[in-house]
This record gives sequence, C-alpha cells and structure tokens, in this order.
Amino acid sequence: MIKVGINGFGRIGRLVFRGLLERDDLEIVAINNPSGVETAAYLLKYDTVHGRLGKSVEIDGEDLIVDGKRIHVFMDRDPSKLDWSKYGTQIVVESTGKLKDKECAGQHIKGTVKKVVITAPGKGSITTIVMGVNEDVYNPEKDHVVSNASCTTNCLGPVVKVLQENFGINYGLMTTIHSYTNDQAILEKAHKKDIRRGRAAAENMIPTSTGAAKAIGIVIPELKGKLNGLSVRVPTSDVSMVDLTCELKSKVTVEEVNAAFKKASESQMKGILAYTDEPLVSSDFKTTDVSTTIDSLLTMVMEDKMVKVIAWYDNEWGYSMRIIDLVAFIASKGL
Repeated sequence: MIKVGINGFGRIGRLVFRGLLERDDLEIVAINNPSGVETAAYLLKYDTVHGRLGKSVEIDGEDLIVDGKRIHVFMDRDPSKLDWSKYGTQIVVESTGKLKDKECAGQHIKGTVKKVVITAPGKGSITTIVMGVNEDVYNPEKDHVVSNASCTTNCLGPVVKVLQENFGINYGLMTTIHSYTNDQAILEKAHKKDIRRGRAAAENMIPTSTGAAKAIGIVIPELKGKLNGLSVRVPTSDVSMVDLTCELKSKVTVEEVNAAFKKASESQMKGILAYTDEPLVSSDFKTTDVSTTIDSLLTMVMEDKMVKVIAWYDNEWGYSMRIIDLVAFIASKGL
C-alpha cells in the first residue's frame, strides 16, 4: 500500500483526504495543517457543501484518529521542515496552492518521499497530466513533481479530446460558469490579482480569467494556440459548467457529436467523462466522481461545423478524485 501525505488542508486537501479513506491501495499517513489539529478535525468532520464525513474523528495529541486510523498532523508553514519520512510517506499531495514549481514543491522530495502531485496548474517546466487525456506522457524516471492541472482543464480536456479525435478542431472559445471559491471575497475588498474578483461573491456574477483553455495546448499539443476562454464566477458554492464553442474540421450533426461522447463515456473515458440525456441542473452534479458530464440536451450545431457543447463538473469533488487517480497512476509506474 502506497503511503500518502497532504500538504495544505483546505478545500481540495480535505476532499482528497476523504477520498483516500475509501481506497485500499493508498493510505493517508500525515497531513500538514498550520491552523492546528483541532481545526483540521473540525473541518474534516463538517462540510456545508459535501456533508458530514460519516466517520469517527478523534484527536490524540498531534494526531487525528479517523475511523480508528492514526494520521499525524504537522503544523509548519515551512515545507522544508516537514519530516514526511518519519511516517513513511512516499507521495505528497501539494495542495496549498502556493508551491507550484519544481523547486518549491520539490522540497518535499527527500527520504521516503519520491513524488509530488501539485493540485494546481504548475509553473515552469512541470509535466501537466489530465487523467483520461495525456497520462501517457508521464515518465517515472524524470517526472518527480507533476501537476494535476486545474479543475476546469480536467473538465475541458476530455471534451476537447473526443472532439479532436473524432472530428478535428480548427479553433474554439470556452466560458466556464464557475462557482465561487475561497479566492474571492464575501464582501468587497482589494484582490491582489483581479479587481473584479474582490467584489462580493454571493451577490454578483463576476467575469475573470482562466488559463484552462490555453492549458489544453499543454496536454493536447496539436491544439496549442487554438483555444481561449474566460470564467464567470457565480453565486453557487460548488459545481461549475463549461460552455465550449468551436469550429470543427468535419461536418457534423448534433446526433453524431452526442454519439461520439456517449461512446467515449462507455469505453475509453468511462469514469472520466459521463453523458446524460436528462434535463439536470447544477446541484444534481454535486459530489460526482467524474471530471466532466456532457449535457446532451444542450448540444448545438450551426452551419455543419460550428458546435456548442455543455459539460458539467464538480470543481471540488471531481477534481479531488482525479488527484487520487493520478497518485495511484504514478504509484503503479513505480517509485
């Protein structure tokens, strides 16, 4: 069983923790939460979006006891001081959102730790992997720090791959209608990167940037420079939607496009991409394990080659499940 540590116990870190509790091939042995063990226990037990954990959570000194299993809690803001090896940690999930390049995230690699998975778009020359799209690029001899890309890239990537492989893409634009996140403000305040993102999250639809479309060029190189997009943050706590419009190389019908997605959902992308023909809304996709769900009722085709595809995703839970899948994939290739 592969031993896993989590650095950063925020939204994604805690959901990865929850997911790991259900695995028999991966074992969570330690986390780093500078806010303390009491806070870690409380926020692990109770979650407004995803509900109560449903398992016993106790505190014993600097350890959590979850369903009888002991997990150590570090409380250090300096990643170089974390003694992961004391607990036999082999792979670290880097989910602080702050350590995004090889040098910073690579501080975890020492002793028993052999690999690091960053839960955000990487900076610099880091291999970016979107499960179901380009995991074949992973090189266990060289890739010791890898990025799981963003939640939106994980939604968009499988959609684009199906379209590209079946019909070819000339170019496209996407908008993600995205639930608010902790990067936003409850009430107005200054935001260090985007003045609009400093507006009240629960009262506004907020246009902002996303690198998800451009990142497709990293995981599907032949589409580099052919996709772009933006995000609109909306007053919902979880679940988002990608609206992709692109010009295809082949003439298509709505039926042909939907058939390609349905086939993918039942074969090579099963567990990654799902397909629905029901008239659903955002809350219906909360805590769904897949990266993306095609809403077939909303597929459109104009003038034979212009296509619009709508895909839903749980930007928290679905993304966290892909992190776990990536950890398992890396472990399967040898440490």
